[in-house]
Amino acid sequence: MTAKAELSQILLAQAWARAQNGETTPRPWGWADTWPVARISAPSLGEHAIVLAEAGGEALAFGPAHLAVSPHPGDPGTSIIAAHRDTHFAFLREVMPGDEIIIEHADGRRSVFQITHTQIVHAERSGIEPEGGPARLALVTCWPFGSLTSGPERYVVWAELVDEIS
Repeated sequence: MTAKAELSQILLAQAWARAQNGETTPRPWGWADTWPVARISAPSLGEHAIVLAEAGGEALAFGPAHLAVSPHPGDPGTSIIAAHRDTHFAFLREVMPGDEIIIEHADGRRSVFQITHTQIVHAERSGIEPEGGPARLALVTCWPFGSLTSGPERYVVWAELVDEIS
């Protein structure tokens, strides 16, 4: 992970602590146009990161980001979280069906998802429909891993909600 990505996670962790104490849009630095909305972890791999609001270019430079057009993780429909393949979602290359992904919400709830499958899709024809259906999670990053250039393909990790812990 790059130094910028690592440093940002420290500042984001401080903002996340403020979110857990009830602050609604705790910006990690004065000029930030994003804020922490959740914490994602993959326990089997020991990976975790702060998830940001609004998956714009700035947010993705600092961590995974929730797409505002999708429901919050754990709500009905498909929640979409995106991140760069060479930093915060580099671990996606190692996940397997059956692995758990945990989303911790600012209010302390945890949504536990189980990975069902992975898929390579075209960015413009991903087939990800945020509305309707049971609570699901789509973790999205560029494909292929290790490539130095951007391309039209995306790697999607699909997971279904299996538990809600208060």
